[in-house]
Amino acid sequence: MRLKKLFSLFIAASLFATPLYAQEEQSLDDKINEAMSPATAAVTDVIFYPIVLGVKGELPGYTDEWYGNLSNDQMVKFDQDGEVKEMTKAEFEEYLSSNSLHIKTGSIFNEGGDVYKYSFPFVLIWLLVGAMFFTVYMGFINFRGIKLSFDIVKGKYTKPDDVGEVTHFQALTAALSGTVGLGNIAGVAIAIATGGPGATFWMILAGLLGMSSKFVECALGVKYRLVNKEGSISGGPMYYLSRGLAKKGKGWGKLGMVLAGFFSIMCIGGSFGGGNMFQVNQAAQQFVNITGGEGSFFDEYRFIFGIIVAVLVAIVIIGGIKSIAKVTDKIVPIMCGVYVLAALAIIFGNFTEIPTAFSLIIDGAFAPKAALGGVIGVMIVGFQRAAFSNEAGVGSAAIAHSAVKTSEPITEGFVALLEPFIDTVVVCTMTALVIIITGLYTNPDGLDGISLTSAAFSQVIPWFGYILGIAVILFAFSTMISWSYYGLKAWTFLFGHGKWQEVSYKLVFCLFVVLGASMSLGAVTDFSDAMIFAMCFPNVFGLYVMSREVRKDLKRFTKGVKTGEIKTYRE
Repeated sequence: MRLKKLFSLFIAASLFATPLYAQEEQSLDDKINEAMSPATAAVTDVIFYPIVLGVKGELPGYTDEWYGNLSNDQMVKFDQDGEVKEMTKAEFEEYLSSNSLHIKTGSIFNEGGDVYKYSFPFVLIWLLVGAMFFTVYMGFINFRGIKLSFDIVKGKYTKPDDVGEVTHFQALTAALSGTVGLGNIAGVAIAIATGGPGATFWMILAGLLGMSSKFVECALGVKYRLVNKEGSISGGPMYYLSRGLAKKGKGWGKLGMVLAGFFSIMCIGGSFGGGNMFQVNQAAQQFVNITGGEGSFFDEYRFIFGIIVAVLVAIVIIGGIKSIAKVTDKIVPIMCGVYVLAALAIIFGNFTEIPTAFSLIIDGAFAPKAALGGVIGVMIVGFQRAAFSNEAGVGSAAIAHSAVKTSEPITEGFVALLEPFIDTVVVCTMTALVIIITGLYTNPDGLDGISLTSAAFSQVIPWFGYILGIAVILFAFSTMISWSYYGLKAWTFLFGHGKWQEVSYKLVFCLFVVLGASMSLGAVTDFSDAMIFAMCFPNVFGLYVMSREVRKDLKRFTKGVKTGEIKTYRE
């Protein structure tokens, strides 16, 4: 036990060193990005490995060696559908990136580089195939389980003395706070600007499918959770991978421990980057914008904003999941409510444009302009944004849902399937409709994600930019406190449960809040994002293996509800 304490403190101390040194010399931003770039590129190339689905164009006389030796200002000729285009290498690289193209060659001896389009990240295929499988295998629970889900959230089937730390509603808001945020506000705008209105259709479809993945992973999270001596709960993929697979035999147990360990490492890394640094960095930018922009005091002293946020985060996370849930069950409903009401006001204020908007969405989904990449290109954009927004299959939400008060694990599966519905089908669709109805889906000014959404809302509600800025900050804050819990549970799974383990993690997490607000470490956050999506590989594998027992529990519970065997405690 002492060894675990020392090791966790050593890790914490090691991570402390970077932020303290970085604060002394802010110019380290570029140096750190440069140092991290090779590792980031290597990891993202693996996690987001592109599966090529189509071919378009040719680069005559291409070899890897020839192309690699070209300087950025040298000219290349590109034959696209019989039309020869000539541009610099730098312009060609930009052309490839903006059109989701990349060169497909075998080796340096391969003459003529075919330029391929429609690269589908393997991680996205892994998540979508899993979601489709669970939808069919669970009997389309994502549709037929909606009514029962709302009954469970209201506590209809929950015993007052059930073991757990939070209610079904609090578990739902805690998990939602980790997903609702920048993905809904900025990600949707990027999807529409890139793939056109048709991307909305594929986002909705991916959200509906993702409901089944959440159902399976959160039911397993509760089933294999661990009740600690002091009464706190630890659960999530690392527990159902290690404990659930162990039930299948010795070999499975060893594999489960390896998968659980890998998941935990990825989760810890993700909590520091995508769940912390990226969130506070975006929050700091929004705070600067609403307090005067470049003339704001906080533009030069962002670390002060970081310190304030770190203190607020510390106050909340010291109390554990109960304290986190008390904050998220207020922030999430209020901010989602304000955001959706504003969107509805714009949509119904322009109700004559609603049929046109849906026509653009349907036409764009199945008959898009070639410039947007065709049907497959638009589909990929929509699926990507939905997956990045609701994280169905990643396994993070199962950690929060594991703390729920219930004696029926399958009930939390029903609660969890509401997440992608609220996150993607409702909130993302509201954002998309506002952007389409206001006509800004063509993005004539080349705005980035948040700015495009803000411009769309501000066309009808001029002062909404300030509300959106506050919403981004609050969503970022709620995301941080939720991810601190995810990372903590992964940390204690690796290093053991105890005061020192918890304190060491929370100290490092709060220090990364300050670091994230002060510095723009793109390579670091990209690396962390890749770690978050790497979590889905062991998680979805485990869901496949244990899906049979989830279906068995589902049949038993739904039968019990119909026969009255499952007692009700609230109408």
